[in-house]
Amino acid sequence: MPGAGPVTRPGERATVRLRDGGPKEPPRYAPEWLELRERADAAARAQDLLDPLRIRWAAGPRRAGGLVVHDLGCGTGSMGRWLAPRLDGAQHWVLHDRDPYLLHFAAVACPRSAADGSPVTVETRRGDVARLTPDALSGASLVTASALLDVLTREEVEALAGACAGAGCPALLTLSVAGRVELTPADPLDAAMTEAFNAHQRRSGLLGPDAVTVTCEAFAQRGATVRVQPSLWRLGPEEPELTEQWLRGWVGAATEQRPELREHAERYLHERLAACAAGELRAVVHHSDLLALPQPMDGAS
Repeated sequence: MPGAGPVTRPGERATVRLRDGGPKEPPRYAPEWLELRERADAAARAQDLLDPLRIRWAAGPRRAGGLVVHDLGCGTGSMGRWLAPRLDGAQHWVLHDRDPYLLHFAAVACPRSAADGSPVTVETRRGDVARLTPDALSGASLVTASALLDVLTREEVEALAGACAGAGCPALLTLSVAGRVELTPADPLDAAMTEAFNAHQRRSGLLGPDAVTVTCEAFAQRGATVRVQPSLWRLGPEEPELTEQWLRGWVGAATEQRPELREHAERYLHERLAACAAGELRAVVHHSDLLALPQPMDGAS
């Protein structure tokens, strides 16, 4: 998907479909892009949101089998690799994705021990994460996802919030695009590119940079307490390949949305890539992390 990562090249495997929409539905990410962005994702996620989760779990009944975490659109499993070692106690991770290749990779690469050395187990479920139900989350301690909300529709976010609320299950939903990019050095075309990219993210009813606001409203309407923290990608000389690939995808999506920008985009991209190669380009790509704590159900953790 242009804008979500590099455009797929011949021979690459495009993957991770959200819904069974037929051949016209674009895939979210290629595995190469997921691997490339994992370190930046890990550095960006808002660790402060974990403390309210720990307080919630400590106040609830203790589960004999430990925490049960459902990771939606798990991709290559980066969320589990980030989160499982930061939590104490036994954990069972349920990985959801439509791609069996990614599910296998995520399961193999899932951590096997928690922060305190307790065991971490894993299972996989192939299916459509955009059609989650409370029954599918029965017994869940937490729902997680990364870079998911902005590629959902309002109806799908409502369904996600309803499923979590119906199961009394908290949700930690990270790295949703916020619609802001800060580039150094600045260029007069930055604002137009940002505006066009944001419009591209909203195409076909997808929420794009409106996702966090809509999700907050959906959970709050169901009685949940919602917290939001910034999660910033800081790109530059330390991540030259990621910076280059992000820049190509960002400009590509913007010009796809507004073809009239192409007249100036070639010069813009050439200069930006040259600055990247010289170690002179820096970008702050704004994302948001969201924690929703629904009203607990009787017996739920």
